[in-house]
Amino acid sequence: MTWAWKDRSEGDYCAARVMLRPASPGTGVLAGGAVRDVLEMAGLENAIGKQLRSKNALNNARATIVAVRQMKHFSEVARERGIPVEELRK
Repeated sequence: MTWAWKDRSEGDYCAARVMLRPASPGTGVLAGGAVRDVLEMAGLENAIGKQLRSKNALNNARATIVAVRQMKHFSEVARERGIPVEELRK
């Protein structure tokens, strides 16, 4: 399953905060350092990531994992709202 999520996701770990946003198809992973590594290993193909508040690579990686765990796929959001996926993508 190719991951595409609707809203931005944020993750905190200790002093590190990471913000992830969906990107247009074909954009690839636009993130630096540990955030990029985690997103590529998670299989996300189109994402924009930003490290906030900390330059510690390990804490940024852990904050990215927290943010990825909070993501919801389009089909999950549509199921929760009780609408078809096609309506959600408008």
